[in-house]
Amino acid sequence: MSNQRMVLLELELIGFKGARHFKLDSAGGADLDVFGENAAGKTTLFDAFTWLKFDKDSQNKKDFNIKTLDSAGKVEQSGADHEVRAVLQVNGKRVELRKVFREKWSKKRGSAIAEFTGHETDYFIDGVPVKKGEFNAYVDSLVKEDLFKLLTSPTFFNEQLKWQDRRKILLEVCGDMSDADVIAGNAELAELPAILGDRSIEDQRKVIAAKRAEINKQIEMIPTRIDEVNRSFPDLPTYSEDVLDQQIEVLKGRIAAKEAEQQRIESGAELVAKQKRVAEIEGELLQIKNEVQSGALDDLAAKRRTLDDKRRKAQEVEFEIASLRRQIERNDVVIKDREAEAEKLRAEWRKVDAETFEGHSHATDCPTCGQALPEEQVAEAHEKALKSFNVSKSNRKERIFVTGKAAAEEAGRLKAANTDQLVMVEQMQAGLHAAREAVRAAEAELAATSPAPDISNHPAYTAKLEEKAAVESEITGLRSASQSALSDARMQLAKMRMEAEALERDKAKFGQVNAAKQRIADLKAEERQLAAAYEQLERELFLTEEFIRTKVTMLEEKINGKFRFARFKLFEQQINGGLTECCETLYNGVPYSDMNNAARINVGLDIINTLSEHYGFAAPIFIDNAEAVTQLAETRGQQIRLIVSKGDKQLRVVPANNQEAI
Repeated sequence: MSNQRMVLLELELIGFKGARHFKLDSAGGADLDVFGENAAGKTTLFDAFTWLKFDKDSQNKKDFNIKTLDSAGKVEQSGADHEVRAVLQVNGKRVELRKVFREKWSKKRGSAIAEFTGHETDYFIDGVPVKKGEFNAYVDSLVKEDLFKLLTSPTFFNEQLKWQDRRKILLEVCGDMSDADVIAGNAELAELPAILGDRSIEDQRKVIAAKRAEINKQIEMIPTRIDEVNRSFPDLPTYSEDVLDQQIEVLKGRIAAKEAEQQRIESGAELVAKQKRVAEIEGELLQIKNEVQSGALDDLAAKRRTLDDKRRKAQEVEFEIASLRRQIERNDVVIKDREAEAEKLRAEWRKVDAETFEGHSHATDCPTCGQALPEEQVAEAHEKALKSFNVSKSNRKERIFVTGKAAAEEAGRLKAANTDQLVMVEQMQAGLHAAREAVRAAEAELAATSPAPDISNHPAYTAKLEEKAAVESEITGLRSASQSALSDARMQLAKMRMEAEALERDKAKFGQVNAAKQRIADLKAEERQLAAAYEQLERELFLTEEFIRTKVTMLEEKINGKFRFARFKLFEQQINGGLTECCETLYNGVPYSDMNNAARINVGLDIINTLSEHYGFAAPIFIDNAEAVTQLAETRGQQIRLIVSKGDKQLRVVPANNQEAI
């Protein structure tokens, strides 16, 4: 359709909703003022016009009573016809539409009395009888039903349509905006296309939410994983790994020597070899003495490193204790909130539980005939209402109970977690005390270390002295009994091998500790990487929200620019900062639901004007309660103003004086 206009020239009602006979004549399609008291039949004119076209009243209801009813709600005149005729001018062409609704009465065979058998409707176009399908097709060719309702009632758009349908119409009229247009309109969104790729904004927000949840889950697990590694630390020997390596090397040498000794005893040349070994040991003693004295400073440095390591361990324990206490404090806050929520829900549950059924709200008279209903039907209605009340009450109590139980259970779970964490804090305090004692011991040991230590207490030197004494003793023993020496060598060799195995096991513990420390370092590095990834997701989330805010502003400005008075709110700000779609009509910032009648009517006329221009079609506009408006907005479509007028018991029609609203 393009720049088409429909004008109502005549509207005639016969027996329609209390109008015995009324004819409206617009004198060639002029705007009209229709005056009448309340219930004089003003709205009936609009109902008749919409029924003629679409079998519905002006409120879009299909099931409404066309017949004239008396004060008791009964049909006033049985068998009467109910007729509506309209003469229209569509783009200069005169069209007459007529519809007659009547009762059907027929006599059964052998009966002299006709019986009511239903209703029938006759249809006429320009006086020619047609079938219902032809009539509806012809009306549809003049104007589509949905469009006609939009263009004939100022309240239809805001009061009859769902907000989703209103929003769809506005976007159809004014055009939606592409993501590229929105991004181009805000320099802060320049990096958003690279982030989105082929995804939509909504899909990207879902991806971000999923990734944030996963990263949060991983970050929360890292302290537990570190704690598991800490618990896997083995008990280390009291001496250092360097000393252990020295002892192992010394013991390996002694084992090799003892094995060689055993072979020499068995070969008979052991005594000479023992004497040679004594001389070698004396040379090794001299070498150890020189090495120990020259390496005194290295030993001092090693003890300083040991002290630093113990201090670091103590600091790590302090950090873990502080982390646990912060977690306990955060849990206490949540516990308080959940307990308050549970208490509130208990009060709400008691309030609902105290509600009683008011059983007098259902009707006791038949809505059709007005007679009193039988007692069993009244009782059945009462029982049904009571059952519905009890089910509703039970469902609400159940929902309150489930929600309150969940809050209480969460508070209980966090209390249990705090108890466990307090136990861990106490245990770690003991470990912290031990770590601090170890630091003080290392400090004392470092302070007591001399650059020139007493060589007599050096393990390797002492071991060599012991080895020398042992060899000398063995020489003596060999001289007295070679067989006894061989047996002794075998026993000593077995003992040394057992000692070597024990030392190797102790050495393996240092490797386990080093691997555990590296694992902790790796977990902390992973935690930092996850935190950085989370920050990036926060940035991406901000950009998507900024995109939505920018689109809201641009889209609302674009749509609002199409209207003189009406403004539209297309997005609602959520408590969590997000936006959700809506469609609310505003006038000077006031929502449609809070407007007075005058503002609602003029805003509705403004919307009709824009829609008429967009669709290229103007139709007669029925303005109910027009007396509420001192100045009506001008429209392309013909205006038929229905005005409450005291004293006009019969409808009075006069040409209207249209004035532009300010």
